[in-house]
Amino acid sequence: MNFIETRGNDGQRPTSITFSQAILSPMSSFGGIYSPEYLPTLREDFLNDHVDSGYKVLAKDLLKAFEVDIEDSVIDEALALYDKFDDPKNPVPVVKVYEDLYVSELFHGPTRAFKDMALQPFGKVLSAVAQSRGEKYLILAATSGDTGPAALETFKNRDNIQVACLYPDGGTSDVQRLQMVTEDAQNLKVIGIHGDFDDAQSALKTLLTSEKFNEALKVHNTSLSAANSVNFGRIIFQTIYHVYSYLELVRQGAIKMGEEVFLNVPSGNFGNALGGYYAMKMGLPIKQIHISSNNNNVLTRFITTGEYDLRDASVIPTTSPAMDILKSSNVERILFDMFGAERTKELMLQLDAEKFYALTEEELTQVQAVFAADYCNDQEGLEYIKQAFEVDYLMCPHTATCFKTYETHAKDKNIKTIAYATAEWTKFSPNIALAITGEKPEHDIDALKLIADQANVVVPQQIAELFDKPISQKTLVDKQEIEAAILEFLNQ
Repeated sequence: MNFIETRGNDGQRPTSITFSQAILSPMSSFGGIYSPEYLPTLREDFLNDHVDSGYKVLAKDLLKAFEVDIEDSVIDEALALYDKFDDPKNPVPVVKVYEDLYVSELFHGPTRAFKDMALQPFGKVLSAVAQSRGEKYLILAATSGDTGPAALETFKNRDNIQVACLYPDGGTSDVQRLQMVTEDAQNLKVIGIHGDFDDAQSALKTLLTSEKFNEALKVHNTSLSAANSVNFGRIIFQTIYHVYSYLELVRQGAIKMGEEVFLNVPSGNFGNALGGYYAMKMGLPIKQIHISSNNNNVLTRFITTGEYDLRDASVIPTTSPAMDILKSSNVERILFDMFGAERTKELMLQLDAEKFYALTEEELTQVQAVFAADYCNDQEGLEYIKQAFEVDYLMCPHTATCFKTYETHAKDKNIKTIAYATAEWTKFSPNIALAITGEKPEHDIDALKLIADQANVVVPQQIAELFDKPISQKTLVDKQEIEAAILEFLNQ
């Protein structure tokens, strides 16, 4: 299968490229990104054949369905990284919370967030491709809190790879920050910036397409790639767990094969939701995809009104910081799939120039046939955390946003909802402690102990040991100093 450009071709690039080429160079003509030329079809016999499959078997067969040009031995090594998750036989537990609401827990990997599901195997695949070509790559990552730790974890000490990770200073939880700034591998650089995630992501996209920056990298015989979900290497692995979660409901007897479900996705950059959309297009029985936002509710307004409006908008800090995003990169792939490259280019360039675009009435109807949305403010989120805790379910503030959208959009209780838990409670402990005890400790370590005592759970070792690690990454810069900081890292 080949990959094509979301904004059309500029005459300077190939009109289509392979999967390995797309993951090495994820940006395309006119500032666009790559999407698959077509999607494979998952017929009912494929689903029936995989009801009793383990996660790795399902994942490999789905990758084969996409006809990726990666050797089987590399795929096997990449998927073997799921063996490092809490339960290698079930890396994605699906837990019943209410009669018609199940939570797919995507946070059981090494950094306790859903980004591990894609970035653990992706890191192995990208490094192997680089080595097979005898090439060196600088991987850029911009993070609102979870991509950064997961990218650093998967790429540390890998041959032919260096990583520069940008995060908004003060825009992540303490645990997320510690996961990044305590990394000490020589091939990793963590850069805090004075700004928000959109500033970090904008800087990443600018550097990816900057001729000057790419020329500067040639001095180091280094090419440029990205670990954010602009890279389809992330998205392909994020499609898999939607299929697995559906099959898990079948295994649990909650649904029968072929029965439709709702998906409920807490969304920031829209990669998780895009994976669900692709699974739906491939044939997974999905009735509708519900998008949950926080007070940065650009996506809710877009899906409700058809207007993507960033004029006068600024990021609002919330208790779910990984979703504090205004410009969601993967909406572009939805536009491309529904409306084609010419219309996508028109809309995205208008957004870049005017911070606004509006769909036609017909286009909005097409979007709403697949998606519905709502948003959850901080106080509502705390209440949902408390309500879930009262039925013995402990969840993070991002997962809590799903419970609002579940209430407002999953009206047909005969249809089961799969909501996605994108991070473990340990990464946002002060606000969770506030929700379930009424107390908000000043320091994460105290909040972790309080919750562990109240919920009778153990703080995972990966989190507990962070507080004793030395800080090895201390760079903090203004936005205009990012390029210089990265080049200084490469010169070391």
